Amino acid sequence: LGNRSTGKMGFAIAEEARRRGASVTLVTGPTYLAEPAGVRVNRVETAQEMRDAVLGSADGADAIVMSAAVADFRPEQPVPGKLKKEDGVPEIRLEPTPDILRELGSGKGDRVLVGFAAETDALETSGRKKLEGKNLDLVVVNRVGAPGTGFGSDTDEAMILARDGQDEPLRTWTKRELAAAVLDRVAKLLA
Repeated sequence: LGNRSTGKMGFAIAEEARRRGASVTLVTGPTYLAEPAGVRVNRVETAQEMRDAVLGSADGADAIVMSAAVADFRPEQPVPGKLKKEDGVPEIRLEPTPDILRELGSGKGDRVLVGFAAETDALETSGRKKLEGKNLDLVVVNRVGAPGTGFGSDTDEAMILARDGQDEPLRTWTKRELAAAVLDRVAKLLA
């Protein structure tokens, strides 16, 4: 189980942070994107590997931006081989994947924590719930499913919700513009 996330947003944030002089560690799932210059890259394949890599890199970080769209569920019993059609339709039981962002939020301390939310409806309501429930400073709420934005595209239809109330309304951004806006906010919070 997964989604169509390409990693473009995370790579744009990593590149922009590095351009601004930050020491950057990028944890990424499978992607075709080339590694950004000057960025430490840790490639993972599962939600558990991502959790372990993110938590392992979190110590000493001033800010963490979690733009990843990790699947919320995984098969309870992965099958090591191929599922054969002649064996019939399998029953697949699911279990939740680790909630990495919630775990980071519970031990947040003084670091700045930014999350992303991929939503199809009730964007602001869902975003505010995530902002509070996961102890975030900012949440970028992306409307997914609209043609030309979201997963795999170069643009996002998104809003930025902030704990301090300084929100950015829903609009279309290039991923680079959105990365710059998020990092402008992170810089102010770190100042």
